[in-house]
Amino acid sequence: MADHRRAGPISRDTMAYVLAGGRGSRLMELTDDRAKPAVYFGGKSRIIDFALSNAINSGIRRIGVATQYKAHSLIRHLNRGWNFLRPGRNESFDVLPASQRVSEDQWYAGTADAVYQNIDIIEAYAPEYIVILAGDHVYKMDYEIMLQQHVDTGADVTIGCLEVPRMEAVAFGVMHVDEKNQITAFVEKPADPPSIPGRPDTALASMGIYVFNTKFLAEQLRRDAADPSSSRDFGHDIVPYVVKHGTAYAHTFSSSVVRSEAEYGSYWRDVGTVDAYWQANIDLTDVVPQLDIYDRDWPIWTYADVTPPAKFVHDEDGRRGMAISSLVSGDCIISGGSLHRSLLFTGVRQNSYSVLNEAVVLPHCHIGRGARVTRAILDRGVHIPDGLVIGEDPELDASRFRRSAGGVCLVTQSMIDRLSQG
Repeated sequence: MADHRRAGPISRDTMAYVLAGGRGSRLMELTDDRAKPAVYFGGKSRIIDFALSNAINSGIRRIGVATQYKAHSLIRHLNRGWNFLRPGRNESFDVLPASQRVSEDQWYAGTADAVYQNIDIIEAYAPEYIVILAGDHVYKMDYEIMLQQHVDTGADVTIGCLEVPRMEAVAFGVMHVDEKNQITAFVEKPADPPSIPGRPDTALASMGIYVFNTKFLAEQLRRDAADPSSSRDFGHDIVPYVVKHGTAYAHTFSSSVVRSEAEYGSYWRDVGTVDAYWQANIDLTDVVPQLDIYDRDWPIWTYADVTPPAKFVHDEDGRRGMAISSLVSGDCIISGGSLHRSLLFTGVRQNSYSVLNEAVVLPHCHIGRGARVTRAILDRGVHIPDGLVIGEDPELDASRFRRSAGGVCLVTQSMIDRLSQG
């Protein structure tokens, strides 16, 4: 095989294109007013910050973000937190809402169409390579390693893949590969997933990350746009076509996952359900969490409000401001309340005699005196009345709030308002 290696990082000639239009309906009320990539995560960040930070940390300085569903809070976050890239340094950051640029009656019809409708913008920057990313997963990954594999193999497309137990792959697009990781077939959500050669109990599931040569991708998108039977989707249309008619390789996440000294696994999460979202946040309270957000070598960049420090006050039995195994963000005041294995975003106020246990509390919530909240998610701006108890009576919780299959209560302000009206 010809030597495709080149001087300097490939990321210099690469654009990252983030698909961030997801509705995220399985997150229930958390996505009533915001797209899934804009949902808060980890005390300070939004979910999309992980894909964007991976791109920046990998050396990619041209980024486009395609938005669609309820995008205002996402666009506002991007404008505030990601406006540091400068055209004068051959950098760019474009927010690309669905704006009916191709047809007056057509929004983004699918993931491939979300790229196709902006192909002229992409081609104007003339990146040699393009990395297509999902904006709604939590992980740390060096895309430069995946780009290097793409160049070395001369692939038409390289697909990021997770190694998962074979029967868990029924919910993913699955790669059938040979011994060299060349993809011989791509199957969407198969009932009997193909295994990795030599590893009968393991399958390769698509992460929704694709590397293309930009010129090749443009050709494929134009071909697909002319096909009236296409659903305009990478997983359903573009990738199966390239696998059949071109050269496709799988790139395993384990070969490019970024770990600090404190991390011991290949952490990747789709936080697309209430239970998964709650668990991934609460996992951060572990003594040694699987995801290290304190890693200075691979920071998770975001927009952060300028805030005063967190404050803990009162020191009486039953009325002591204290936090155990918890993350507490700036501008929080714990005034005589206690929290255990909980995560508080910016600006939370917790009043005397209240208790939070395994709670994910989004920005600017107010916890009333004597309230008890267990195993719950409080949406932004929720005011918990004095003495209210959440998470101790499953039947009562289910009648008042959104209670997940895993027993997590999702609480919004409108649900609280209905309590007072009733």
